[in-house]
Amino acid sequence: MATTFTWKIAELERETSDGYVYTAHWRVDATDGTYKAGAYGSQGLDRPDTLVPFADLTETQVVGWVKDKLGADRVTQIETALDNQITEQKTPTKATGKPWSG
Repeated sequence: MATTFTWKIAELERETSDGYVYTAHWRVDATDGTYKAGAYGSQGLDRPDTLVPFADLTETQVVGWVKDKLGADRVTQIETALDNQITEQKTPTKATGKPWSG
């Protein structure tokens, strides 16, 4: 099974005077069957030439802004790190414990 990545917006920070969203708090969840990993971050956004009314924003649109601002390389790094976490869950290379009881 391949890892699926789902990008979401957890919260937006905006100016109340005109609805300009200046920070988006994002989350990405990675899933591969029963294995899961996640990441969270915040991204500052530039003021656009034309503002989309706050009430008209969609999550897909804002996720696009976040990914554009992060850049393709950073998005790939985040998703690769999550994929690596899932791989570690599936086939652990590290463990804890002791070889004796008590």
